[in-house]
Amino acid sequence: MKLNFVKRFLGMLAAMFIVMSPMLVQADEAAPAPVATAAATAAPAAPVAAPIPNKGDTTWMLTATALVILMTIPGLALFYGGLVRSKNMLSVLTQVFVIFCLIALLWVIYGYSMAFTESTGGLKTIVGNLSKMFLKGVTPDSTSDTFTKGVVIPEYAFMVFQLTFAAITTALIVGGFAERIKFSSLLVFSVLWFTFSYIPMAHMVWGPKGWLLDMGALDFAGGTVVHINAGMAALMGAIVIGKRVGFPKTAMPPHSLTMTMIGACLLWVGWFGFNAGSNLEANGVTALAMVNTVVATAAATLSWLFVEWMIKGKPSLLGGVSGAVAGLVAVTPAAGTSGPMGAILLGIVVGVVCLWAVTSLKKALGYDDTLDVFGVHAIGGIVGALGTGIVTAPSLGGLGAADFSISAQLVKQFWGAGTAVVWSGVVSYVLFVVIKAVMGLRVSEEAEREGLDVAEHGEKAYNM
Repeated sequence: MKLNFVKRFLGMLAAMFIVMSPMLVQADEAAPAPVATAAATAAPAAPVAAPIPNKGDTTWMLTATALVILMTIPGLALFYGGLVRSKNMLSVLTQVFVIFCLIALLWVIYGYSMAFTESTGGLKTIVGNLSKMFLKGVTPDSTSDTFTKGVVIPEYAFMVFQLTFAAITTALIVGGFAERIKFSSLLVFSVLWFTFSYIPMAHMVWGPKGWLLDMGALDFAGGTVVHINAGMAALMGAIVIGKRVGFPKTAMPPHSLTMTMIGACLLWVGWFGFNAGSNLEANGVTALAMVNTVVATAAATLSWLFVEWMIKGKPSLLGGVSGAVAGLVAVTPAAGTSGPMGAILLGIVVGVVCLWAVTSLKKALGYDDTLDVFGVHAIGGIVGALGTGIVTAPSLGGLGAADFSISAQLVKQFWGAGTAVVWSGVVSYVLFVVIKAVMGLRVSEEAEREGLDVAEHGEKAYNM
């Protein structure tokens, strides 16, 4: 403390001397200039240069964002719409479209802040805080390098990319109970589920100090956050709401496999933004993720198709596109860490497993998951999450570290998949039960028989 006092005292003397120095100079211009202290003459420290976003990475991320939007509207909407009966086509299109709009607004109001900030409380490993509520502090000059592993892109680009993930995840759920849910109840559920299931899962897997992230569970593009999360919610909804009138005795075939095929293709194209975009920059890993998205999907398509051909005697378009979606789901968590051969293996396995899930498992358990969201997304997501722990191994062509241990990583992957199953399952079930008690979940039997297009929206998809 004495030393600090002496420094302050000398600083005061130096300041007084500088003030008086002009008079001294006038008296004797030849006199030597006063010796200033280091504190008085030290040049101000140069400001630290703000990180400059990479224009190439920024361009790619904006493109990837547009591709993921394409996945949802119109991709997912058409895929689901073609699978339901014609009297419910418009209702599904409306549900997907409006959910996208709803979640987009909730994301910028509080979702982004809670998912991608670090909480100072005891829940910091599960959910963030509200410091960026209403995008406070997010400007055209702010960057996301603090939580994107050093990649420097505008924070707006990162924020809107993540917005599309939140939107499509919530929209995926509607396939589990399509053709029978009240539109108003669906919107209420979407708000609550986004808040209490999607945001915590996103933070745990991708957010600062997230529990599963710090544990080392790998999820490159959303096997747990998106697919297991949504698939479990769809299953809980199907169970709580109940079966469609006439199920399973009445035949309820898709009304337009043409629409479903178009939707599946849009999903596949959009998925390049989903998977390759999740690398957050444009480099070799981005290209690898794109390659894996192609080959895993192709392998799963053929796997499902040929097994179905052997069992039923005919290969179906529905089987092919279902296999494609299963392959896209399975490769999602491994897209940036698996080699192409590992991705093909994932596709082959998931095609067979998901075919079993939507036929044998569904029949055995007796639930009415209208569009097989659980059988394809939850089961496919589990296969992908666990498989990531295997195909990431360098010995199998993956990008894992030299000391990568398959057994140790599998334990972490089980934790990741298990957390998603339990978290989403419990949250979704509770929300559905509460909403059912408060405002009801299901349309009347008369409305269901008439079709939700007219009963809920007063319109028809087809006027013939």
